[in-house]
Amino acid sequence: VQLQASGGGLVQAGASLRLSCAASGYIFSGDAMAWFRQAPGKDRDFVAAISPSGGVTEYADSVKGRFTISRDNAKNTVYLQMSSLKPEDTAVYYCAAKRFYSALYDTNTYEYWGQGTLVTVSS
Repeated sequence: VQLQASGGGLVQAGASLRLSCAASGYIFSGDAMAWFRQAPGKDRDFVAAISPSGGVTEYADSVKGRFTISRDNAKNTVYLQMSSLKPEDTAVYYCAAKRFYSALYDTNTYEYWGQGTLVTVSS
């Protein structure tokens, strides 16, 4: 099983960026998917999650209205569209997968993790 995150980069505040996470080696469409982020010296925090069918989503309060999670099960890929980026969004972003759409905020409940992609937002 492999999750490959990509799409990070350096952008200015107010810009948009789209992250992708491509899954391989297992049945992607059966898993809930999520994005977490970790800023230097801080814990890994929940950002957003999406149910296996894509019909249900959950967002951290800090990104509601600015970020959108989506998935394409035909392409085994989950996306995170980020808009109106702020310097405080700077972090390494990780995608993760789990069997059940529950306990979404708990990192310990996710079975698989991607390697992370760095997003840097300058002011």
